[in-house]
Amino acid sequence: MRHLVKRKKLGRDTSHRRALLRNLVTSFLEKERIRTTLAKAKAARPLAEKMITLARKDTLHAKRQALSFIYKKPVVKKLFEELGPRFSERPGGYTRIVKIGPRAGDGAEMAILELIGSEFKKKVKKKAKEKPKPK
Repeated sequence: MRHLVKRKKLGRDTSHRRALLRNLVTSFLEKERIRTTLAKAKAARPLAEKMITLARKDTLHAKRQALSFIYKKPVVKKLFEELGPRFSERPGGYTRIVKIGPRAGDGAEMAILELIGSEFKKKVKKKAKEKPKPK
């Protein structure tokens, strides 16, 4: 019987799967939106929401727990300074999964994992420096 066995294996052994999900969550919290397969998005979602819940607490213990899971220190800083306060009033459900159809190469179902409230953020393009005109 499969009591308490609920996680998807994603075709990987334990250490590879853990590293994959840590990378996904780190990238997701850094960019606030990632495009991945539906299965990976569903597997990463609870972990990302747990990190945001830790950021809402804003204690030293919570920061250390987040640092033990997230690879990049600047992402943890962003998590506790921006994302935690942004979702402080929300009792959960910080993410959304949007299906975007099959991938062209192998037909895998693709999805966008995004933070609630980040869908209207425009990316600001940097303007190229103008060259001075020759005289």
